[in-house]
Amino acid sequence: MPKHEPTNPLLLKTIRALRKASKEGPRIWRALAEELDKSKRRRNAVNISKINRYTEPGDIVAVPGKVLGAGFLDHPVTVAAFNFSKTAREKIALAQGRAITLLELLEEGVEPSRIKIIK
Repeated sequence: MPKHEPTNPLLLKTIRALRKASKEGPRIWRALAEELDKSKRRRNAVNISKINRYTEPGDIVAVPGKVLGAGFLDHPVTVAAFNFSKTAREKIALAQGRAITLLELLEEGVEPSRIKIIK
């Protein structure tokens, strides 16, 4: 069975950038790239309620997939993901958090030990 190849140009760019960063530095970027390189059907979708349950105020979270808006968020967190639903972005903003892409997280130069991966 042939390996799937993503066709979304933004997804390809994100995977390549994460892999490049992992060669030069921490392996957290490689782990995120490998999760994103799965077929869309196997990629992670995380609800806001799960992020709320496993984070503290001020945490930085990376989701290798899509963030969905089910549940509520009662504290500010920075959430980096490949994609967000409209309601997820609204709820993160309502909690005075930030919704950014994984590329933006990589460019910000955040210390990798501060990042929590939630799948």
